[in-house]
Amino acid sequence: MDDPLSLFGPDPAATSGSAAAASRPAPGPMGSDPSAATPLAARFRPRSLDEFYGQRALVGEGRALHALIAGDRVPSLIFWGPPGCGKTTLALIVARQTKAAFEPFSAAIHGVPRLRELIAQAEERRRIDRHTILFVDEIHRFNKAQQDALLPHVEAGTVTLIGATTENPSFEVIGPLLSRTRVFVLEPLEPEALAEICRRALADPERGLGTRRLAIEDDVLEALATGADGDARRALNALETAADLVEPGTVIGLSTVEEALQRRFAHYDKAGEQHFNLISALHKAVRGSDPDGALYWLARMLEAGEDALYIARRLVRMAVEDIGLADPGALAVCVAARDAYHFLGSPEGDLALGQAAVYLAAAPKSNRLYAGFGAAREAARGSPAEPVPLHLRNAPTKLMRELGYGREYRYDPDDPEGVAPQHYLPDALRGQRFYQPGESGEEAMVAERLRRIAEARGREPAT
Repeated sequence: MDDPLSLFGPDPAATSGSAAAASRPAPGPMGSDPSAATPLAARFRPRSLDEFYGQRALVGEGRALHALIAGDRVPSLIFWGPPGCGKTTLALIVARQTKAAFEPFSAAIHGVPRLRELIAQAEERRRIDRHTILFVDEIHRFNKAQQDALLPHVEAGTVTLIGATTENPSFEVIGPLLSRTRVFVLEPLEPEALAEICRRALADPERGLGTRRLAIEDDVLEALATGADGDARRALNALETAADLVEPGTVIGLSTVEEALQRRFAHYDKAGEQHFNLISALHKAVRGSDPDGALYWLARMLEAGEDALYIARRLVRMAVEDIGLADPGALAVCVAARDAYHFLGSPEGDLALGQAAVYLAAAPKSNRLYAGFGAAREAARGSPAEPVPLHLRNAPTKLMRELGYGREYRYDPDDPEGVAPQHYLPDALRGQRFYQPGESGEEAMVAERLRRIAEARGREPAT
């Protein structure tokens, strides 16, 4: 990570001596502006809460985070949100407003040795009553040992931690460290906020693109803001690219913005929260009998690069968990879709997964099999030593026959009624019901068949 404080230049009130020296921009060649090569997204980063757009639920007037920053009373924090939503920017605003030393640290680049150096410097400052804020970008990249190394210094107050992460802290931050921080959840920026950011960047002659005298229609600006998918960095990068594609003093058109945006890629981590969120959405759309939602979330996952066979396995699970015997064919459809994808690959095989998803969404639903198996498993765990009734035991030897194994067992097909009056559970569980079919789809026929069997089984044995 580039030193984020370099965006502000030297600021003794916000940095330690060493950090301030490191953050001074190097003079450009022949007296040129050192910020000329700095991307617009970095150049136009907000310097105060007044310049910060979006996240009003967190930093609006009267909100907790606004009060903490404005009052220089910042505790250990973790900012969790998608790329470009303002996590690093808020940390840098703290750097400008706090009287503490501010030390940036990238968990993607630096390791424990650098962390120890910063902690040692923080301890020195503490002796002269100066506090240190340690900003850890991409804190989710810290492994458990690295987080353990940081924990005692946060607990002792040697540093105030500000962590930034795109991943769910519940999964990525150890419990003891999480319990000593306040987590603030940042959302993707609204298109209105992104449009305002871009409008101001286009007009600002100092840090923006104002000297180019460019104009943009509201509908084009709206398309740019929507295409940025809540990411201010992406919006500003696209605006700068669009500005580079037209002549100064002209209007940025829709085709130019579309060319600057290029293809939109979803923020997706196949091992992180987005993975679980999207598969949950697909499962719930199927469960809710919404084929449109099922197709959309399936397409989202495939477009993001999810393993198609993982999705196929989850569809098979849905077939047995949510449809069950209401439509026994659902399982066969899903297994066939898995085989078809394995045979065809992508993109042709994607359609087989789509067919299975729509079939599941449109199928009658029943979780009676799922619930029944869960109840049977619970009973099995609670009675692991119950003996098998003698009439259900096999009797391959003479001794076993003499002991009564298999005695009085009745073969159902030989019974005049086709149902022998006998039980199939251990004596201690006799009479319990685990699977209770519902009235949805084919399960209604299963229910009627089992009802007739139960009536026949309840009669007295023939003599």
